[in-house]
Amino acid sequence: MASILVTGCAGFIGSHLAERLLHEGHRVVGLDNFDPFYNRTLKQTNLAQCLAHPHFSFHEADLRHGLDALVDALPADHIDLVVHLAAKAGVGPSVRQPVAYLENNVIGTTYLLEWMRQRDIQKLFFASSSSVYGNTKEQPFREDLNLQATCISPYAASKLAGEQLTYTYHHLYGLDVLNARFFTVYGPRQRPDLAIHKFVRLLRAGQPIPVFGDGSTARDYTFVLDTVEGITRGVQYLLHNTGVYETLNLGNNRPVPLLELIAAIGDAVGHSPELQFQPMQAGDVDITFADIQKAQHLLGYAPQTSLQDGLGQFVEWLDKQEPE
Repeated sequence: MASILVTGCAGFIGSHLAERLLHEGHRVVGLDNFDPFYNRTLKQTNLAQCLAHPHFSFHEADLRHGLDALVDALPADHIDLVVHLAAKAGVGPSVRQPVAYLENNVIGTTYLLEWMRQRDIQKLFFASSSSVYGNTKEQPFREDLNLQATCISPYAASKLAGEQLTYTYHHLYGLDVLNARFFTVYGPRQRPDLAIHKFVRLLRAGQPIPVFGDGSTARDYTFVLDTVEGITRGVQYLLHNTGVYETLNLGNNRPVPLLELIAAIGDAVGHSPELQFQPMQAGDVDITFADIQKAQHLLGYAPQTSLQDGLGQFVEWLDKQEPE
């Protein structure tokens, strides 16, 4: 089995992925900087199962600190493949802190690519985002759409820049790359700032749910274990193929309007939502809608989890963390 570096391993998606890779017999090297965007304790809890596994090692480092920091933090052992999930996430915060997003997601990614080049690591799975599509009118979103003028937030711009960097390293140094555009991932361990997590808390506290816009905006919600399945299949594809440079959507292929989502959360929690309509937020898009045919063809990717089941699993997980 392979030796795989997972950046952002203590996060929502990263911790699930690390557990899955360990379960499949891989050796996992985890890297995280415990960015204070949310509580460090939550991320340490995410890592608990991995830290107990004999084939997992954890290293704390910040990609922004450069090559020397990476060399000092990471073992000299052979690494077959990197899954790069580490990033500063969130559209809204990126509008308020654009420099921080470019430093983390562009400069940090560049340092990682340079470290890979120097270590002669030839395979990369890069986590991009559906935000790169912006408010493009063509739906569902296909990977071959022209994205020259679609990014409407610094976060989106930083992710598209990351994709362009991975192509540069593919072209110059033969790096095998899968860029995967994630679509509104949710489920157990979801960040506290994300909508589903916030809405459940507000409902349980008897507080109104903020609705930005008229409630018709829609997202292609994808359950975290379906996303992890897609990543895992992408890892296997990279390990068994050379000369690879591909960009894929890992979504659910079904946009859910905001009002429908809120009603489904109300059903999962057992509370009737009170709505508080507010203006649209800067940088938000109207809809995300993944065309997943390419991922289906290349990886056999086929998300299995309905919104109802996924929300139920999230609420069950949250109950264990914070019993009512």
